[in-house]
Amino acid sequence: MQPFYNEQQTMLATTVREFAAEKLAPLADAVDTLAEFPIDQFRGLAGLGLTGMTVPEEFGGSGGGYRDFMVVLEEVAAACGSTSTVLITHVSLGSQTINHGGSDEQRQRWLPALASGEKIAAFALTEARTGSDALALETTLTRDSDEYVLNGSKLFCTNGAVADVFSVFTNHDRAAGHRGVTAVVVEKGTPGFTINPQHGKMGMKGCATAELVFEDCRIPVGNRLGEEGEGYRIALKILDSSRIMIAAQCLGLAKGAYEAALSYSKQRETFGRPIATRQAIQFMLADMAIELDAARLLTWRAAALYDEGLPHGKEAAMAKVYASEAAGRIASKALQIHGGVGYFKPSVVERIYRDQRVTEIYEGTSEIQRLVISRALIGEL
Repeated sequence: MQPFYNEQQTMLATTVREFAAEKLAPLADAVDTLAEFPIDQFRGLAGLGLTGMTVPEEFGGSGGGYRDFMVVLEEVAAACGSTSTVLITHVSLGSQTINHGGSDEQRQRWLPALASGEKIAAFALTEARTGSDALALETTLTRDSDEYVLNGSKLFCTNGAVADVFSVFTNHDRAAGHRGVTAVVVEKGTPGFTINPQHGKMGMKGCATAELVFEDCRIPVGNRLGEEGEGYRIALKILDSSRIMIAAQCLGLAKGAYEAALSYSKQRETFGRPIATRQAIQFMLADMAIELDAARLLTWRAAALYDEGLPHGKEAAMAKVYASEAAGRIASKALQIHGGVGYFKPSVVERIYRDQRVTEIYEGTSEIQRLVISRALIGEL
């Protein structure tokens, strides 16, 4: 247990760890092998109130800050990477876009069902031709009386194959640059809205990724979040804060790999002695523990700044890039310690090794994080 957790966070971590050990870890390999959305696990998280975390209680949420959610995500991700990705997308991307960008009426309309887990949220930003230039959007939004007409497509939408409520970023005026970006909510079943599940991911196989296609898709003007042109501001705010939660996810993946390696090193014997007695193994374990603690402290700092309403963009980027890359190094060492056993399914470290890789890509690649950090350091020239 981390000494900087308060009593409530310590209890929260214990509760989630016990749930994860009983309900998530035993099914994690099946989720990965079958590439199935973990709906029962999601409902279990909802039953604990975790799908409503960071959402205000007045809108049906269970409240709590990002430090609290960080504690939860570390425990969930240590047991099942896919389930942690589902939870992050639902809470810190989909739901929080509505919470931060929506009016009270919109928050009352959508957030209670999302917070309770009755409905699932998704966040649709990435397009086939955008990549790291995430706001060079080609999905268009055209006003027609009291409706908007959407045309275009989104790619790699996490939770997309099963979600009910989508926060979608569009371009209503290309000539206006970032001021032409507008965010809207699109609900599953809207005419002109097609969902095409995507398969073949290297890892995080249970998080139901999809392509979204909009063909003359009509939605009420009342589904717009904020004013026209405010989508850029909303997207940056959400990405800055959600990167903290990706860092927390990386802590869990790293912890899962580290704990598996530590346990295995005490059991596996060579030449009559546990490999944990070998200095080469001891040094690897020491390096893993150092990197895990360093990543946790960076993530905690970013979450604390967010909770206090202080600037946190640089610190979130630092936490995300360091935690994701540290998780990669820790997973690699864990696999090395396991040797051939770790290279084959159903090894926990084999799955974590694959799951971790995407954390250096989604919600801003490591290169984009370094760009954010360097710009904050250098300032205006």
